[in-house]
Amino acid sequence: MSTGAAQPRVRAGQVAVDRRSGFEAVFLDPVGQTVQQRWADAAMTVAFEELPPVSAFPVIPGRRWGPGLWWSATIGRHVAAGSNAMRTQLMVLDRDPHVLGLAGRPVRLLWRERRGRVRSWVPQLFARYRDGTGLLADCPSHPEAGGERALKAAEAVGEACEEIGWTYRRLAPLDDVLAANLKWLAGYRHPRNADRPGLTPAVVEAFTRPRPLVEGAQAAGDLLEVLPAVFHALWHGHLATDLNAPLHERVLVGLRDQSGPGKAGGAG
Repeated sequence: MSTGAAQPRVRAGQVAVDRRSGFEAVFLDPVGQTVQQRWADAAMTVAFEELPPVSAFPVIPGRRWGPGLWWSATIGRHVAAGSNAMRTQLMVLDRDPHVLGLAGRPVRLLWRERRGRVRSWVPQLFARYRDGTGLLADCPSHPEAGGERALKAAEAVGEACEEIGWTYRRLAPLDDVLAANLKWLAGYRHPRNADRPGLTPAVVEAFTRPRPLVEGAQAAGDLLEVLPAVFHALWHGHLATDLNAPLHERVLVGLRDQSGPGKAGGAG
């Protein structure tokens, strides 16, 4: 997919929505030029997962966590993140085997209300699935975040996504235990934690039957070398455990397709 060479361009901030054309998309092309295009056409031709943010994430005074970058194990590069809530949702999607692309704020949607007033919204997150479909999402810190304007925009963006077979969601905050476990495993998501060739297969072999984490790690070799590889395998889904309960050295770990306490069904 590409953004194409001959597409209508608009200046930043300019609005040119034909009320007969439904939703419009505004995004930056690979050389940083602003492009406006019919939404249905853009969704078919534009690789949003490869584009930079169409507008910067806002910096809100007094917030403990501001805009930053998340290194994605899925795409091997950084994704812009605007809040701690968004970073948490990026962790979830980065670990999803069905996701192959991620981007922060790559597209602005424009539409007209019934009275003709132009509205716009920039979803915080885009994910590309392996079947070619996409997810546009916002990451509120609580269900009422953003107020009535955000909820009305969610309804409109949901309609725009439904028209083309995509999905829009306001992603609910994670349970504290699950979020803490994912944050811990995310610290081992980089390929360097797989360590030497052959270690990951040995780690997986050690958990052929569900067993406590520390026992399987000891069976695979020296704990200092093996534990990072175990956490790396848990992040990437080669191994599974119940991530809705606190991680500890005696937690049961097994293969993803196993039944029992260590099965992937409880891995989140």
